[in-house]
Amino acid sequence: MQKKHITIIGGGPAALMLAAELDTEKYEVTLCEKKKTVGRKFLVAGEGGLNLTYHAPLEELIQQYFPGAFMDPIIRRFTNEDWISWLHALGITTFSGSSNRVFPEKEWKPIDVLNAIVTRIRKRGVHIRTDTQWLGWKEQGQLLFEGWEETETDIVVFALGGASWKVTGTDGGWRKEFLERGIDVRPFQAANCGFAVAWTQEFLSAHEGKPLKNIALRYRGQVAKGELVISKLGLEGNAIYALSRLLQEGLQSESQVVIHLDLKPTMSHEQVQQKLRNSLLTKVTDILKKDLNLDSTAIAIVKQCTDKDTFLNPTLLAAAIKSVPIVIHGADELDKAISTLGGIALDEIDAHFQLKKIPGTYAIGEMLDWYAPTGGYLLQGCFSMGWALAQHLNTQ
Repeated sequence: MQKKHITIIGGGPAALMLAAELDTEKYEVTLCEKKKTVGRKFLVAGEGGLNLTYHAPLEELIQQYFPGAFMDPIIRRFTNEDWISWLHALGITTFSGSSNRVFPEKEWKPIDVLNAIVTRIRKRGVHIRTDTQWLGWKEQGQLLFEGWEETETDIVVFALGGASWKVTGTDGGWRKEFLERGIDVRPFQAANCGFAVAWTQEFLSAHEGKPLKNIALRYRGQVAKGELVISKLGLEGNAIYALSRLLQEGLQSESQVVIHLDLKPTMSHEQVQQKLRNSLLTKVTDILKKDLNLDSTAIAIVKQCTDKDTFLNPTLLAAAIKSVPIVIHGADELDKAISTLGGIALDEIDAHFQLKKIPGTYAIGEMLDWYAPTGGYLLQGCFSMGWALAQHLNTQ
C-alpha cells in the first residue's frame, strides 16, 4: 500500500513531537524548517535552564492553562508524567527543583536534549529539510516554499509558532497568508512579559535589577505567587508573567490598570499590624526591616506607591504592605515576550486540530490562541499537542 505524505511546516517543540511519534510505516513524513537548524526557540528557552514541565498533580497542572475547555483534554492525553517518561525512554534523566519545575539532569545540556529528540526522528525515517521557508499557497492550493519545489502532499501540519523572539524564526509572518484564506487569526500580544511602571529615577538608580522574593500579586481576583524583578521598564518575573493574559485584557480597554502587591503573603493583615504596633523600635523603616524582614527595595516600593500619612500610620501601613497599589501603563515589546497571546482562533479548528476551512490541514503549538504561564507549562502544552495529533493521525 502506498504511503500517504505528511508535510510538517515548522521545527519547534510541537512539530518535533509530532515527527517523533507519527507512524512512518504508514506515512512518508517531511519536516520543513526555515532556519539552518530545528528547535531554535527550544534552545533559547533553555539558556537559563531548560524547564521541561512542571511537577504537580494533573488537576493542578491543567488549571494553569487557558482556555481550560480546549487544553484540558490535550494535557490529559499526554501528561507531565507521560512527557517525563517519554524523555526517560530516550535516556534523558530529569529532576524536580525546589519550585517543582522539571529540568534535565546536569549532564544533559539543552542541545543534548534536542539532539536526542532529533536522532529519534531521523531514525524513524522522517526527512528534515532546513533552510526551507514556507511562503504561502499557490493559486491551486499547493504549498509554496523558498528553496524547495515540493511534490503533492496529502496532509499538512503547520507548527510555525507565535510572534516573539524573531531571531529564532517565530515572527508571526504567517498570519497574513492565513487571513487571506479566510482563517480568523487574532492579533498577537505579548504574554509572559514585563510590564511598564513609572518608577522615579531616584528609585531606579537604587533598585533597578533588584528582586522581590516570596511575594504575591493580585489582579481581577487572580493571585500569582513568586518573584519580581525591578526593571527600567517596570516589573519582570514569574509572578507578573502569570497575570499577563489578564493584564493585557485589561489594557485593551483602559490606558492603565492597577495591580496589588502583597509583600508578606504568609502573614495576615492583623499579624502585620500587630508587628508594627508591638515593635520596640521607633523608626518605621527599622521596624519594617527588623520586625517584618522587608528589604530596602520592598520598603522603597511602599514609599513610592503610598503617601506619607499611610507610611506613618500602623493600620494604614499594614494594609499597604498587604496590598501595595502599583499602576501598570503597558506591556513590553512583543519580540521581548517569552510567548504570545493571539493566533488562530480555536473555533477555526476541530477537536483534532484540523482547520475547518482547509480539510487535510492542521495547526498546532503556539500558532493557536491559547495561553500558559512560564514554569514548563508552555513546553508541556506544545509537546502534548504534537503527541495528541500524532496519535490521531496514526489511527486514520
